[in-house]
Amino acid sequence: MKEAMLCEAEEGGRVHCFLCSHHCRIKPGKYGFCGVRQNIDGTLYTQSYGQIITANVDPIEKKPLYHFYPGTTAFSIATMGCNFHCDFCQNWQISQTSHRDGTAGERRNVEPREIARSAVERGCRTIAYTYTEPTIFFEYAYDTARIAREQSLANVFVTNGYMTSEALETAAPYLDACNVDLKSFQDSFYRERCKGRLQPVLDSIRKMRDLDIWVEVTTLVIPGQNDADEELAGIAGFIAGTDPDIPWHISRFHPDYQLTDAESTPVSTLERAGNLGREAGLRYIYVGNVPGASADTHCPSCNTPVVKRRAYSVTEQTVKNGLCPRCGGSVAGVFG
Repeated sequence: MKEAMLCEAEEGGRVHCFLCSHHCRIKPGKYGFCGVRQNIDGTLYTQSYGQIITANVDPIEKKPLYHFYPGTTAFSIATMGCNFHCDFCQNWQISQTSHRDGTAGERRNVEPREIARSAVERGCRTIAYTYTEPTIFFEYAYDTARIAREQSLANVFVTNGYMTSEALETAAPYLDACNVDLKSFQDSFYRERCKGRLQPVLDSIRKMRDLDIWVEVTTLVIPGQNDADEELAGIAGFIAGTDPDIPWHISRFHPDYQLTDAESTPVSTLERAGNLGREAGLRYIYVGNVPGASADTHCPSCNTPVVKRRAYSVTEQTVKNGLCPRCGGSVAGVFG
């Protein structure tokens, strides 16, 4: 265990945790909503520090991040647990486990410096805090990210965006990019299906851009749940209003976890979402989880493909200094 950051003591031995937007006020002996932060005798501790549940080398495109060092690899790590309880979670075997519920799976202790060393040894450009929700293993990610920066490694969060502004401001000096799941544009969806709220996610996306963190957004489109034109147009309009250069990844749903009675998303729905995104002014739109779908990045000025991909592999990249080689137009991203 390690003493938690971003919390304060209150009367009666309670602790107010303001790491995420649940703002849990935790009584002695109890856990927060995430199930991994526990109040012990009036002090809040994280039980996920260093407790790796999975670690892999992934293409950065798999996060998905298409405009952040494309063609490189990310050393990807996770601990157990999440501060959402989405009934459609596609990583539920590790995200919906916790110390509180006694469902903690097999894990191993790995110190932050060892994570950074492993990333360097494997030729990775980035460390990705992913698979589960990195916010709830914040202390571990924060310590690892600081060491990673010393090794000239970048740091990325793949996140539900439910952290507080205080958490983002603390992480910002060491956090280079985020892919944020914007799951819906309805607060009722977040409350019923995720046990959270919409507004904090929108606030986080805006805050990330204000802090100069590169942002890409993913929406998992679920038939009958968040696939209405009005909702998809709302998501696209919000992203475009924040920054039209934010890439939008429109991802196909496959039945999983507790939502097994829904069908997989029709490709036509994803294409319709893409059209709504273009109408809103988004410059970079990608369809995910569909074999054969184009994953190329095109210059928004002349439509020349400047990053060509096959699956998660980059086959050609011609962006130089953020510019299209044909017309000299700007291509948003971090290309290196």
